[in-house]
Amino acid sequence: MNWDKKKIKSVLPHREPFLFIDEVIETIGTEKVVAVKNVKSDEKYFKGHFPGNPVMPGVLLIEAMAQASIILYSIAKPEIAKLHPDYYLGKTKAEFLSPVYPGDKLIIEANCIKIIDEAGIVDTSARVNDRIVAKANLIFSVQKKNE
Repeated sequence: MNWDKKKIKSVLPHREPFLFIDEVIETIGTEKVVAVKNVKSDEKYFKGHFPGNPVMPGVLLIEAMAQASIILYSIAKPEIAKLHPDYYLGKTKAEFLSPVYPGDKLIIEANCIKIIDEAGIVDTSARVNDRIVAKANLIFSVQKKNE
């Protein structure tokens, strides 16, 4: 089942211009999510990164992979996710293999290593066409909001 922006926004706390998931194109149970980020040429960060040679910043690639990981968490733990907890990225081990340019269609894959109520460990990758542009192992915590 594909997710559109409305469904994505029902789970992610992020909003434009910091929402880096445009659609979810595949889910496999609580094991895997595949999402899309269409990298538009008018994204504001391209003005400074880098003038004359725009490249998507690595930190935003990690953010896109982290957002896909939150969607995976929400599928695994819907009863917690519906309470809109706070998500904190705790540890990242990342590799950047190739640049991402305006006009690229970024395919983000998040694979569950372990998800518990308070945290998750997810292996992620981002690719453009058949080229892997980044990989990261993400560890994050989940904290219910004080009421």
